[in-house]
Amino acid sequence: MYAVLVISALTMIVPFLWMLSTSLKADQYVLATPPQFFPRPLTLASYVRLAELFPIERMFANSLLVATLTTGGQLLTCSMAAYAFARMNFRGRNALFLIYLATLMIPFQVTITPLFILMRYLGWINTYQGLILPGVFSAFGTFLLRQFFLTIPREFEEAAYMDGASRWTVYWRIILPESKPALATLGVFSFMGSWNAFLWPLFVVRDETLMTLPVGLATLHGRWLTQWNLVMAGTVITVLPMLIIYLLAQQYFVKGVALSGLKG
Repeated sequence: MYAVLVISALTMIVPFLWMLSTSLKADQYVLATPPQFFPRPLTLASYVRLAELFPIERMFANSLLVATLTTGGQLLTCSMAAYAFARMNFRGRNALFLIYLATLMIPFQVTITPLFILMRYLGWINTYQGLILPGVFSAFGTFLLRQFFLTIPREFEEAAYMDGASRWTVYWRIILPESKPALATLGVFSFMGSWNAFLWPLFVVRDETLMTLPVGLATLHGRWLTQWNLVMAGTVITVLPMLIIYLLAQQYFVKGVALSGLKG
């Protein structure tokens, strides 16, 4: 069992290590035979050249801004919708929730054209709001948080209502603090999805100063196709924040998946 686990781990880890190794190689050693897993000499020249040839700092800042605001928006809108579906009784609640969930079966490629037309009508093409606002609503996030909210004992709310608390107070002071694992899980999913998004930023942004890292990296690959150390340096810059976010939220992430009914 341990041997199978080690082999599986190496299958996932080795490509990342090779990516890092290639980004630290000098030009003449990138395609050397036999391949060098450990770069000799070790150099950061690829990262320096990437910064000189490409506005990588601006694209990194764009990705960070878009991913952070999208994640914050999703946590707010999805938690409010999930609270309504989990705790508030109103006519047609279950039917409306099923219709909302049914949107998960519609591929994004189907909705991208009407969404683009809407953005053009609003004048949001080539703007940050065009990049961010379409991503702040998520049926999956609402479903994830609703499943977790259902596990929170109602006695907490009843005690708060007896003390004169409003629905907003219960939502903000009781439900959200008790839902940190689920919020962290959704935060990781949302941040990763927004950070790695390619198709929508490719459609809605034309200005290089507004491009995010995935779109910029694709352009980099087209410009310097054979300079793999530059391509891998850009890939390392793109992947590293995702690894850091996941490692920081790993404990909450695992607990949130287990408690929200998404196991298996």
